[in-house]
Amino acid sequence: MDYLIRVIRADEWEKTREIRLAALQDPVAGIAFLDTHEAAAARPDSFWQERAESASESGTSARQFVAEAPDGSWAGTISVLVERPSDEVRFGEAAKVDQTHIVGVYVRPEARGTGVTEALFRAGVEWSWSLPEPAVRRVRLYVHEENARAAAFYRRFGFEATGDRVAVPGDDSAHELEYEIRRPTA
Repeated sequence: MDYLIRVIRADEWEKTREIRLAALQDPVAGIAFLDTHEAAAARPDSFWQERAESASESGTSARQFVAEAPDGSWAGTISVLVERPSDEVRFGEAAKVDQTHIVGVYVRPEARGTGVTEALFRAGVEWSWSLPEPAVRRVRLYVHEENARAAAFYRRFGFEATGDRVAVPGDDSAHELEYEIRRPTA
């Protein structure tokens, strides 16, 4: 694998926007993301600048990792949000413990099956365990009940279904299933 896995820089908002728009054009975007290409494309530059700033090294409640090819292009991305029990709920159930939440997973089709997804997840989970006190006790994510390919990857990586599920916003007939990895005990 010839990709550097790293955290985005605040000044990379244009690349952040480009990979998000590419993700939202993926055939499974309708069940993988709670966003549309049209809505994301209409957002002003200031939105993308703030998003990149908050997920860069200078942010305190999120990190966005990318897989950067030798030519500087981004082959994939994953974002990790810090969730504390006192925080406002972004999606799903309120945090009962200090945790992180993986969102925005996308790997370009030509990079799938090359180890990029695994490397991005390792970076996100390792960052979660490295956070200062209070220690993160688990990493969670949600997957649409019809996204079997993603669910299979999460299980292979070590995530386990918790049994919790939430309705997909705007479609009470569909559900997102919660998966987690618990912090290893010493």
